[in-house]
Amino acid sequence: MNATLPLPLDVRLMDGAAAVLYALAAVLVLVALGGWVLRQPVWSLSAIEVYGDVQHQRAAALQAHLAGRLQGNLFTLDLRQVQQLVQGAPWVRSAVVQREFPNRLRITIEEHQPLAWWGTAGGTQLLNQHGEVFEAEPDLAQGLNWSVLAGPSERATQVLDLYRSVRPAFERKGWGIDQLSLDERGSWRIVLDDGARIEIGRGSPLELQQRVERFTQTVPALLQHYGGRPLETVDLRHPDGYALRIQGVSTLAELQLPPLQLAPSSPASAPAAPTP
Repeated sequence: MNATLPLPLDVRLMDGAAAVLYALAAVLVLVALGGWVLRQPVWSLSAIEVYGDVQHQRAAALQAHLAGRLQGNLFTLDLRQVQQLVQGAPWVRSAVVQREFPNRLRITIEEHQPLAWWGTAGGTQLLNQHGEVFEAEPDLAQGLNWSVLAGPSERATQVLDLYRSVRPAFERKGWGIDQLSLDERGSWRIVLDDGARIEIGRGSPLELQQRVERFTQTVPALLQHYGGRPLETVDLRHPDGYALRIQGVSTLAELQLPPLQLAPSSPASAPAAPTP
């Protein structure tokens, strides 16, 4: 009976080292082969496809924006970097970038939906429906009916919220809001589309809305009493009413204002008090 003698330790170590070297060599060959494959022209980026509800950012414009900025081919492109570049293009609010084999990029875009001018009518700063300020150059005809909203940029969402809450009260009386602004002291002002200036003052959103509702519900009777003359200025900062100036009426004596008969359910607690 033949007995198998164990291999010496040094032989076993040499066999193990050889096996490891063969494995490393195989890995290096595969890596080199993979690198060679990835560098082939077939993977070179040849097209960018743009999807989403886009009105301003077309594929050709986006390709021009990305031209010379993309490094690598379909496999080696840094998609996060491409996403940041796309989101830096005009009108783009967010973007999702995906690879499409063999040589395309699929970019799904959400555009900013402008709601108002920010700061100045006809400028390049706009406010979108999420209360975000962004830079773009719209068609001026598109912005003819936009209001101008203004204030500290970090409070843009607040400005939009108040605009949305008080606009219906003015529209029910046939007025449009031309401007709504918040100053550094936290005081609000509205300019109507007929030029009337309204000081709303400071307060919580509910308090501000209540002041506007009280004004819009009671002022039509006052204007009717004076022949429908237009307003010049209004001050809603009084605790029990408001003060106003009517075009062509310059003194309180000339006004001879009769008491306003308010319904019990009206939010106004006192009649309007016009002042010079």
